[in-house]
Amino acid sequence: MSGKAMLPMGIENFKEIRTGRYYYVDKTRLIKTLLENFGKVNLFTRPRRFGKTLNMSMLKHFFGIGNDCALFDGLEIAKEKGLCDEYMGKFPVISITLKGATGLDFEEAKGMLRHIIGNEAMRFQFLMQSGQLTEWEQERYKALINIDKTGAFTMSDGLLKDSLHMLSQLLQKHYGQNVVMLIDEYDVPLDKAYRSGYYDSMVELIRILFGNAFKTNESLKFAVLTGCLRILKESIFTGLNNFKVYTVKDVRYKEYFGFTDAEVRQMLEYYGLAGQYDAVKEWYDGYRFGDVGIYCPWDVINYCGDLRDESVAEPQNYWVNTSSNDIVRRFINKADASTKNEIEQLVNGGIIRKKIRQELTYRDLDSKIDNLWSILFTTGYLTQCGQDDGGMTGLVIPNKEIQWIYKEQIQDWFEEETRRDVQKLEKLGRAFEENDTVVIEQEFTSYLRKTISIRDTDTKMKENFYHGILLGLFAGMDGWKVKSNAESGDGYSDISVEVEEKEIGIIIELKYAEKAAFDVRCREALQQIHDRNYEDALVDDGMKTIYRYGIACYKKRCKVISG
Repeated sequence: MSGKAMLPMGIENFKEIRTGRYYYVDKTRLIKTLLENFGKVNLFTRPRRFGKTLNMSMLKHFFGIGNDCALFDGLEIAKEKGLCDEYMGKFPVISITLKGATGLDFEEAKGMLRHIIGNEAMRFQFLMQSGQLTEWEQERYKALINIDKTGAFTMSDGLLKDSLHMLSQLLQKHYGQNVVMLIDEYDVPLDKAYRSGYYDSMVELIRILFGNAFKTNESLKFAVLTGCLRILKESIFTGLNNFKVYTVKDVRYKEYFGFTDAEVRQMLEYYGLAGQYDAVKEWYDGYRFGDVGIYCPWDVINYCGDLRDESVAEPQNYWVNTSSNDIVRRFINKADASTKNEIEQLVNGGIIRKKIRQELTYRDLDSKIDNLWSILFTTGYLTQCGQDDGGMTGLVIPNKEIQWIYKEQIQDWFEEETRRDVQKLEKLGRAFEENDTVVIEQEFTSYLRKTISIRDTDTKMKENFYHGILLGLFAGMDGWKVKSNAESGDGYSDISVEVEEKEIGIIIELKYAEKAAFDVRCREALQQIHDRNYEDALVDDGMKTIYRYGIACYKKRCKVISG
């Protein structure tokens, strides 16, 4: 195993992967497809963590003058000798990511944008002595990289708006060759601006910056941009006639972002992990780009890495640590009764059909719930299932990892919602303290009707859902000491509660009532409490009154028996 290539966990630099003995899934045929389907400006929209940045790094190292062409030895593109002879290492390349072009206000965001473009311009300091440039052009270059005493770039707003255009002109004149421009995460500044209240100002800046760089730039060979969303052309790409957009619905380029099934099988075989294929597929597959199934590469690589060093055994949720997932929460918060029913269908493995708008402005995001369906689709929280029918797209949750995110967000949302009605919570708490099973049943059922049900083929998982709801409700009970799955007597009770001031102990065992067999499951729950002496720990802690509850749940109904 020690002789195997390392897994490139978190590495997005093509050169580092190729020179550092890392495993590389060959996506270099993207270059051939790009050149054979030439567009002056090409935009690829894919969810985060699907290899966009690594592909941009690969393009930079392929086209860039002075780069090491040996990086591509043995890869698919090396078989295309004619293309390599004509394009490899032949062009000046401007390559930036706008991921960090954000701020709490517009001035801070502009400062970060100056920093990003200024740092890229610093790579070309030979322009200050270039014999191909006039003295005035050399001074214009110096203005791009000038910094003050704090290390901040000082280019004016006017120069910032023309910076990419001007840098490409200077490079073209120095080399006598037009420029390839690569812009990764182009939509991040707009996303942050929308959330922070300076959207209009940022749209205007990006529109002028891109317009100068792409629309009126005779020094441009071609450009490639990546992002999550396809921003409305009229918003920032005005006047671009040779502008090609490739979304997750397009067949072309379908296999170049993310891993195909064959690529995942090959990786698992290489590392001796073929036995984990079913788990990897269940958790990280399920995306559909064009007409091909795709795995999230970030997840596959991280899980393989964790399996190799034996830090985990079961699949983990790696996506949740790369994004705030707030789009799911915003969606649930806005959902009406009909939409909540649709979310239930999705979480429980169903398909719904919606009209997807792939071209939006950020103002559209929260204007109506239908637009949020589109955002969930473009950002990878939903994926396409089957062919479009009459303009309607079949949508499903891709896999268990994303399903887990929905479940967590639903649980958090439910807890927040229930805590707002203090009197209703207090009524439920009093009913448990007074052994009033009628009220417990009524109130718990009313909560179940409000939430978004999560069903599962595994009975234990179904019970865990109801368990989680009850724990969420109990978290708002003042003066309650609540334990979940605590060791007591001869086993572990589902939920135990100590109301210390009143010396009341509560034991709860939850069961799922398949086919609405409420009475049978309630009595089984009570029998388990008695047989395993779950109340012993409460008695040891000085609780004088002990209430035992068997609760059986089915869909959005429940039955409560005390004994």
